[in-house]
Amino acid sequence: MLFDDTYQTIKGPAEGIFRDKGSKFIAYAYPFKNEAELKPVLSKLRAEHAKARHFCWAFRLGQDRNVFKLNDDGEPSGTAGRPILNSLLSADVTNILMVVVRYFGGTLLGVPGLINAYKSASVEALQASEIVTQTVNDIYEAEFDYLEMNPVMRIMKEEELQLLAQNFDLKCVLRFEVRKTNLNLVLGKLEKVNGLKVKYLYTI
Repeated sequence: MLFDDTYQTIKGPAEGIFRDKGSKFIAYAYPFKNEAELKPVLSKLRAEHAKARHFCWAFRLGQDRNVFKLNDDGEPSGTAGRPILNSLLSADVTNILMVVVRYFGGTLLGVPGLINAYKSASVEALQASEIVTQTVNDIYEAEFDYLEMNPVMRIMKEEELQLLAQNFDLKCVLRFEVRKTNLNLVLGKLEKVNGLKVKYLYTI
């Protein structure tokens, strides 16, 4: 299978609401890059919804879509976090956090009712989201002599590379972003520049 260097995520936060037998389920979808972002989001929602009973969530991370976690937050096992995660899987989105806040309406919904409610609220939030396709990009740093500035900048322009940082001195340093499928072509061109050293930093 060819390497797929694209993935789908959401452009910005979105909300969805589902009601059943007096209970209200408010789903919040967030772009999400790092698990460290989870606690601040939950703290903010708990402060905004002080009377809510449950704050159930699931997230999915990584361009290969294989990192995920979920939490039922006191609901019966498998009735909240799993249907929330399944909505993310069905939409084929990653780098996303979905939190569903539940206000209890006094009537028990039962296992099938809870599964449907958490899934439906999540789907509503996803439908309200703007889903965007992102490419998998590598960040590299190139170091070269000032005299080689013109050929290096010509390559940057030809390949439409995004410059993230630059420092022009006797020794010049450029930090740039390159789409993974274009990597070999770009590195091949840069390696022909006299004395240039290139270093991989990270992938986004």
